[in-house]
Amino acid sequence: MSDSTTTQTSKQESDTSQLTNPTLVLNCGSSSIKYALISEDESTRITGLAENLGLDTARIKHTALSGEKLEISIPGGRHKLALQKILELLEQYHFIAVGHRGVHGGREYSEAVQVTDHVLSEVKRLKSLAPLHNPANALGIEAVQAIYPDIPQVVVFDTAFHQTMPAVAYRYPIPKALYEDHKIRRYGFHGTSHAYVSERASQITEAGGTHGWLTAHLGNGCSAAAVYDGKSLDTSMGLTPLEGLMMGTRSGDVDPSLHIHLKRQLDMSLEDIDKMLNSDSGLLGISGLSNDMRTVEEAANEGHKDAKLAIEMFAYRAGKYLASLSCALPEFTGIIFTGGIGENSASTRARILNVMRHFGISFDADKNKTLAGGAEGSFHSSDSSVELWVIPTDEERQIAKETRQTLGLA
Repeated sequence: MSDSTTTQTSKQESDTSQLTNPTLVLNCGSSSIKYALISEDESTRITGLAENLGLDTARIKHTALSGEKLEISIPGGRHKLALQKILELLEQYHFIAVGHRGVHGGREYSEAVQVTDHVLSEVKRLKSLAPLHNPANALGIEAVQAIYPDIPQVVVFDTAFHQTMPAVAYRYPIPKALYEDHKIRRYGFHGTSHAYVSERASQITEAGGTHGWLTAHLGNGCSAAAVYDGKSLDTSMGLTPLEGLMMGTRSGDVDPSLHIHLKRQLDMSLEDIDKMLNSDSGLLGISGLSNDMRTVEEAANEGHKDAKLAIEMFAYRAGKYLASLSCALPEFTGIIFTGGIGENSASTRARILNVMRHFGISFDADKNKTLAGGAEGSFHSSDSSVELWVIPTDEERQIAKETRQTLGLA
């Protein structure tokens, strides 16, 4: 054996030893796959992203334990090919379980569940509620089954965390038969994120008693939740992820009669209206520039009027929603900001809190500005009525944790 081969083999063995009994986490989206291999003690991980699936620019961006970055081009490659490549990259680490992010679990699943034939069929059946994501989730499960049939798999549903909402929060005021026969109700999403940050806040706060948090997951997709004693009592997203806050490309709440109005006035089809509200609205629709808050903020600072309005609307709607969700909490401990915008945009956090000016909230503007780029911390003043936290979300860690718990490995 050559010296170079010996060195490479030793490096692989060293890398492998750092990942004791790892769990593989797969987050399969409509055109991407985010993945992470996380050690049993959650201290070490390998991460990666397969993006632009189905396009000529499809590729896998992989970050090894050492921090070394690798890019693999898979022109035209779809989910199945990308998953095969990902599993090849990770096979040397002998993962003991696979946890999948499942977007929609319907009423059936109030917690993470081990994959069986029945569970897989339910994930597929519920595609009517999440047509872009549940089919991709099913592909991820089947790809692992084909290569590693003996490794246990678990689905951690976005909707599961919100199954603790009371009927007063999850029912729509529509005919009862639509709920009973067709399961039309509010489900909520971003459950793993809301679960993670609210639990983390309860670990690091000095506040005693039972904690009540308003959690604001603000990114390209946005949602807020009221979490008390670790349980979701209400949230902003509903039957689908379109309801609630203004987002990167999603409108959030609009008049339900908008659909029929656009049909009558502009002869738009339901499909065209649905696409507009999901893909062409939000920050993108108002600014006319981008769905990325950083781009919109830059334009606003240069005097772009529509960009300024987009930011003001985003903050106003978020603040209004958080204020209303406080009604669900028996005790109000504080507000947690997370997600790409929530973690990194101090100006957006400040604008949202200024909307909630009647709540007695006071914050340290300088401390607020320091919290970005993965920093965790509080920025409330000593006289503030509630605590204010920025906590970077870690949905992968939450999925790995719930996967091990479901399989009795934790």
